[in-house]
Amino acid sequence: MSRLDRVIAGGLFAAGLAVVVGYGISQTSPAQAQATDGPGPNLVIEIAGAANGTVVIDLLPDVAPQHVAQITALASEGAYDNVVFHRVIDGFMAQTGDVSNGKAGGDLSMAGMGGSSKPDLPAEFTNDLSFQRGVVGMARANDPNSANSQFFIMFGDGSFLDGQYTIVGNVVSGMEVVDAIQRGEPPATPDVMTKVTVQN
Repeated sequence: MSRLDRVIAGGLFAAGLAVVVGYGISQTSPAQAQATDGPGPNLVIEIAGAANGTVVIDLLPDVAPQHVAQITALASEGAYDNVVFHRVIDGFMAQTGDVSNGKAGGDLSMAGMGGSSKPDLPAEFTNDLSFQRGVVGMARANDPNSANSQFFIMFGDGSFLDGQYTIVGNVVSGMEVVDAIQRGEPPATPDVMTKVTVQN
């Protein structure tokens, strides 16, 4: 995916924020946000920074098999370790997963513009699930078939994204950690996924 495509993606995703503001942003309590743990696999994310703790995401291979396979492969390879949350919009979402440009301690000026060495994925959109608090989706560029490694966790209702972005999982533990992630585009001191593992 080209740099221009990634810039366009950022603009389109930012445009979505305007829609959210138009609807009015509402958040539920952390207890209401966390889904029931399903068959998994689970993505276990250790976060350090303004937020400190563990987030567990129940991945949904029945909904997005190719996306879940790519996420679990990247996590198993250690690709997500030490990747920052490069785009965090209060009331909307926290985005991370740029394994090529988003490593803590490196040059973060291009964070959010990259992906992995693996191929981009075809869209696996669903109308059966909705982007609500705690839902995890795959970031992409303008092309619906351009998701690669970046993902985002919803702080609040984002149902305007339904049918346009692939849903890959739900937070089942640690939503209070997600809530504490440093805001910003980019954050002044971004939080880091220090370790990301897969549990079956």
